[in-house]
Amino acid sequence: VAELVTSACDRARELAAGLADLGLEVLNDVVLNQVLVRGADDDTTNAFIAAVQAEGTSWCGPTVWAGRSAMRISVSGWKTTQRDVERSLQAMARCWETVL
Repeated sequence: VAELVTSACDRARELAAGLADLGLEVLNDVVLNQVLVRGADDDTTNAFIAAVQAEGTSWCGPTVWAGRSAMRISVSGWKTTQRDVERSLQAMARCWETVL
């Protein structure tokens, strides 16, 4: 169980770092398996969420953080690997480019 939790937390930190590298704002300290990110404004954030959901590699949901739109990522699959994170980040990078 400890390995499962550690792995999910590691994958979440990898996602957060990759999304920050794209220019998204990471809103939380990624100490568990959750990542919250947003773009410069609500419209950009919501468009990014819609693009990621439509693209289909991974699914991330909308939420509200401090009154602003954000995207919430939960790493919860026990089979999620670094390669899965890389594939998701590549797909998210393509989606991010479409909304900028």
